[in-house]
Amino acid sequence: MSGAAKAFRAGIVGGTGYTGVELLRLLVNHPVVEVARITSRSEAGTAVADMFPSLRGHLDLEFTVPDVAQLSECDVVFFATPHNVAMRMMPELMAAGVRVVDLSADFRLRDADLWSRWYGEPHIAPELLAQAVYGLPEINREKIKDAQLVACPGCYPTAVQLGFLPLLEDSLIDPMQLIANAASGASGGGRQAKIPMLLAEAGDNFNAYGASGHRHLPEIEQGLADIANDPVAVTFVPHLLPMIRGIHATLYAPLRDSTLSLADIQALFEERYANEPFVDVMPAGSHPQTRYVKGANYCRIALHRPLDRDVIVVLSVIDNLVKGASGQAVQNMNIMLGLPERAGLEGAALLP
Repeated sequence: MSGAAKAFRAGIVGGTGYTGVELLRLLVNHPVVEVARITSRSEAGTAVADMFPSLRGHLDLEFTVPDVAQLSECDVVFFATPHNVAMRMMPELMAAGVRVVDLSADFRLRDADLWSRWYGEPHIAPELLAQAVYGLPEINREKIKDAQLVACPGCYPTAVQLGFLPLLEDSLIDPMQLIANAASGASGGGRQAKIPMLLAEAGDNFNAYGASGHRHLPEIEQGLADIANDPVAVTFVPHLLPMIRGIHATLYAPLRDSTLSLADIQALFEERYANEPFVDVMPAGSHPQTRYVKGANYCRIALHRPLDRDVIVVLSVIDNLVKGASGQAVQNMNIMLGLPERAGLEGAALLP
């Protein structure tokens, strides 16, 4: 809380959830960005360090009611809110010239009608959907640099898209027969009271949910179709793991060329991600674990071709709160502000 002033000011709208406190954890250690504003209508006047004692000695701010005039004094504003909140403030913020990274789902889908079908209500700022840049740096880095509004990807879509990306870019798999079997820790459900997330319900248990259709599916298919430049069809089944953090995505796709070896595919992945600071292609045959990325902004990927059959299996792991949310948001902010992409995100994963 002391020392030389930092070069950039950040605001956070909705700072009381898991993505909000994760943003704070990352930003208080950022070398050139300070948290200047943090808002919560329900907790206005409460000291952040009183709600989150883990931040005692790192942040001396109180929650305030969201105010566009105050937020417009920031160089960048993050929305760490449930869906349908950001879109209500976004027109005014955009008109004020504020640069925004939205961690919610409000601007991830380009089709307002599609958004409404999955979220059960009208999109009230459809005119801004075309302006939003999808914030997956491994695909849209150049667009993110100049964006005013970045829609930070969802956690499952991040793990799935990074796993399929090189295969679709090189047309090595059938885009109409993709399977994503993914599992997340309980923090993916948010910081609120839900019976399925109670310890006695989620502990010592493993279950699928949303198997008939999950809100992240249209985002996954939109992103993969952009990569493939063709329609895609994804069977996506999410699961709840009895742990706090982490996503493990097991991805399956039929190969178009049966003469392609696993070594060829490994080389393709290594070349595609060679200059990506937060994607780690592990040695062929590895089995990445969620603890390999806990608390860190990495996606670790490994490849398998069971029994040399014409199916490629990609294992993709991320921390749902970091590369799947707040870490990726900071990565986007760094790109937008012209900062080193790794700034504030250098930390290694926690083990155990």
